[in-house]
Amino acid sequence: MPGIATRMAEQIFAEIGANVGDQFPSASNLCSWAALVPGHNESAGKRKSSKSKKGNKYLKSALVEAAQSVRGSKNYLGALYRRTAGRKGQKKAAIVVAHAMLRIAYYLLTRKEMYVDLGEDYFDKQRQESIVRHSVRRLENLGYTVNITEAS
Repeated sequence: MPGIATRMAEQIFAEIGANVGDQFPSASNLCSWAALVPGHNESAGKRKSSKSKKGNKYLKSALVEAAQSVRGSKNYLGALYRRTAGRKGQKKAAIVVAHAMLRIAYYLLTRKEMYVDLGEDYFDKQRQESIVRHSVRRLENLGYTVNITEAS
């Protein structure tokens, strides 16, 4: 997985243990134990400040460090970091990517699979029609006439 070298993998494995599937029934439980879940303190439509919860500080700091190392990389996790940092800032983006890394690690360990990267353009492929509509509308607002044909 990008951002996780041998030493980092050993540290993650040492913190979560060998039998991950037995200790944690789901990836959500593991992320909650590591305190890598988003805070949600909302009442009557007002968002109140909420500190992150206390969890395994060694695992959390290791994953945040690994998440910050992928911010410029050309893969799914790097795209996730840049996409989130534009909206929420760099520190929260590091938490989001660390959360994604831990979920991926959980599934890799429980299913005994190899990591397959989704690619840097994963988010663009998901919203392809929306991106095309938005781009056409912007060009038309600038005074251009746009005809769209798919390239083969």
